[in-house]
Amino acid sequence: MSAQTIAPGLFDQVSNIQNFNAVTACNSSTYSPIACIFAPMHYASVEHIGKSFGIRTLFKDISFHIEEGDKIALVARNGTGKSTLLKIIAGLDQPDEGTVWVHKDIHIVMLQQEQDFDLSKSVLDNIFRMDHPVVQAVREYELFVESGSDDHETLGKLVAKLDDLNAWSFESNIRQVLGKLNIHKVDERMGRLSGGQKKRVALAQSLMEAQLHDGHCLLILDEPTNHLDVSMIEWLEEYLAAQKTTLLLVTHDRYFLDAVCNEIIEIDEGKVYVYTGNYDYFLEQKALRHEVQQSELQKDRNIYRKELEWMRKQPKARTTKSKSRQDAFAVIEDRVKQKQETSEMSLQVKMTRLGGKVLEMKKVYKQFGNLPILKGFDYTFKKGERIGIVGKNGVGKSTFIRIALQLEEPDSGKVNHGETVVFGYFGQEGLEYTEDKRAIEYVKSLAEFFPLNDGSKISAGQFMEKFGFSAEQQFTMLSKLSGGEKRRLHLLSVLFLNPNFLVLDEPTNDLDLQTLRTLEEFLLDYPGCILIVSHDRYFMDRLVDHLFVFEGNAVVRDYPGNYSQYREEAAKQESQSAAKAKPTAAPESAQAETPAKKKLSFKEKFELENLEKDLPRLEKEKAELEQKMNANPPFEELQKLAARMSVLLQDLDAKETRWLELSERVS
Repeated sequence: MSAQTIAPGLFDQVSNIQNFNAVTACNSSTYSPIACIFAPMHYASVEHIGKSFGIRTLFKDISFHIEEGDKIALVARNGTGKSTLLKIIAGLDQPDEGTVWVHKDIHIVMLQQEQDFDLSKSVLDNIFRMDHPVVQAVREYELFVESGSDDHETLGKLVAKLDDLNAWSFESNIRQVLGKLNIHKVDERMGRLSGGQKKRVALAQSLMEAQLHDGHCLLILDEPTNHLDVSMIEWLEEYLAAQKTTLLLVTHDRYFLDAVCNEIIEIDEGKVYVYTGNYDYFLEQKALRHEVQQSELQKDRNIYRKELEWMRKQPKARTTKSKSRQDAFAVIEDRVKQKQETSEMSLQVKMTRLGGKVLEMKKVYKQFGNLPILKGFDYTFKKGERIGIVGKNGVGKSTFIRIALQLEEPDSGKVNHGETVVFGYFGQEGLEYTEDKRAIEYVKSLAEFFPLNDGSKISAGQFMEKFGFSAEQQFTMLSKLSGGEKRRLHLLSVLFLNPNFLVLDEPTNDLDLQTLRTLEEFLLDYPGCILIVSHDRYFMDRLVDHLFVFEGNAVVRDYPGNYSQYREEAAKQESQSAAKAKPTAAPESAQAETPAKKKLSFKEKFELENLEKDLPRLEKEKAELEQKMNANPPFEELQKLAARMSVLLQDLDAKETRWLELSERVS
C-alpha cells in the first residue's frame, strides 16, 4: 500500500517505519502496529535439507530463506540437484533429511522441465484446468456462450459473477501472453504442438496462475528461457521485472538473470553462498572467495606436510599424549584431500589445418509448403570466421544449419565443403547412444586421448574433468546422468573429436553457468570456424564477429557486429520509423470524417451498469474505513481494516479505469 492510500491519521507512523524488518519492528521497544502490517512477509525456509539417489548425494545440509519480494536465481553445477531442490520447495518431492517450511497463505506455482498436459484437449482447455474461482467463472461463461442459449437470467448471473471476481480481463490476458509466446491457435489440440510450443504454453499457464494469486505467490521457474527466441526472452524479462511476484528460478541466461533477479544463491561443493547483486558482482565475489579458499588450502598443505613428516617419525606404539595431535592431523588430511582446485579450461587445441576452401553456399533455395526459408542464399565462409544466427522461432535457423552440413537437401543451389574441413555438430537432438555404458567408456569409445598444440596430449578422464565431471561422475551410467549432464557429455564428445569447424545449435540449453564459462573460454581460444544458433545473448556477444539475422519470409541479413549492437541499431531504427509515422494534427474537416467508435456489446453495457452501481458503494466503504482507522482501534482490528483498505483501493482503481474506458466509448 502506498503512502497516498493510507488514512491521514496513520501517515506519520508509516513514514517512520519504512525499511524495518518485520521481527525488529514487532519486538522492539518502539513497537509500531503498522510496521508489522507492512513489513515483508517471510515466505519460506529451507532448513538443513539433503537428498540422495542411491549412493549418489545430490546435496546435503542446504539452508536458505525466501522473503516477500525476493527475486532469486539458483546457481549450481548440472547434476547437483537444482531441479530436485525446486520440486522439494514446491512440495512435489520430499527431502531425505531436514525440513521445508512454507507460509500457509502462500500459493506456489512451478514451471517444471516437463509439464503434464491432456494431449487430447485444446491449449485453452488445458490452461482452464487451473483450480481458481476466476478460471472456473470464465470457463462457465465460455461454455454458456458456446451453447448459444438465450437464457438472459443465467447470463446475468454469470456476468455478475465475473464482475464480482473482477475476471473480465483474464481470458484476454491469457491470449495476450500466449500471443507474446507465439502460440496463436488456442483451439489447437495439445498433442499437435511441438515440444517447444508445449513448454511455452506451460510458461504462459504458470505466469497467469501466478498473476491470479498475485497477493501472495511464490513463482518457481526451471529454465524458463529454453525454447524461447530472443524477442520472447526480452518480453519475459520486462514482464517478470514489472511483476510484484516473489520469484525463484534456475536459468543459464546471464542477461536475463541480471534483468530479473536481485539475489543469487549458489550451491557449491555442498555449501550455500548468498550474493545480493547482479551476475558480474557474483563472479567478482566468487573469485574473491576462491582466492581466500586457495590461501587457506595452501596453509593447510604446509601444515599437512609438517605433520605428515612428524607422523612418519613416530613409533608404532604412540603415547596417549600425542593423541590430540593425531586427531588434528586426520582433520587436516581430510581438508587437503577434499579441497581440489577447480581447473579452468585452458587447452591449446591441435586441430587439422583448414585449407583455402572452407564452406560455400551458392544460390540456395529452401521452402516448406508455403513457408520460404532461403531464397538464393549466397555466402562463402572464410577461415576463422565466427558467425551467430538469430531470429524468431520457426524461421528456419536449424534447417539452415542442416543444409550447410549437407544433412538436408536444398530445393536448389549448391553446398560445397572444403577437403580439409572436419565438422563438429552439436544439435538439439541430445546425446545418442544404443548401449548403456559408463560416461568415461562412452568418451573413450571416441578416442583415448585429446591432442594439444604443443605435441602433448591429455587423457579422456582429464578432458572430462575440465568439463566438471568428477571421478565419481565419470563412472556413472549414461542412463543415470541428469538432463544437464547428458548435454554436457554430448558437447564434450563433439569437442573431443577435435573438429576445425564447429556448428552449435542452441548449445547453452540446460547447461549450468560454470560449464558455460568453461565452454566460452574454450571457444575464445578456438582457432577454427564457428557457426552458432543461440538465444543466449551474453554467449553470442562474447563469441561472434557478425550475425546472420533471419527476419522471416526467407530474408537473411548479414549484420557486422554482435547481438547487443544489432538490437541497439534495430531499436534506433524502430524509434525513427515511429517518429516518421506519427501523424500531424488533422484539420477539423478530416477529424469530422473519423469513423464512429465501436458500440458497446451487451456484455459491456451490462458491465457499465454494474460499475455505476458499484463505484458509489465502494467510495462509501472507503470513507467508513478511513473513519474507523483514524479512531485508533485495537491492533488486531487495525490489521484487518488495513488489509481490507488495500483490497478496496485496488478494486476502486481498476473499476474507475474500466468505467472511464466504457464511458468514453458511449460518448
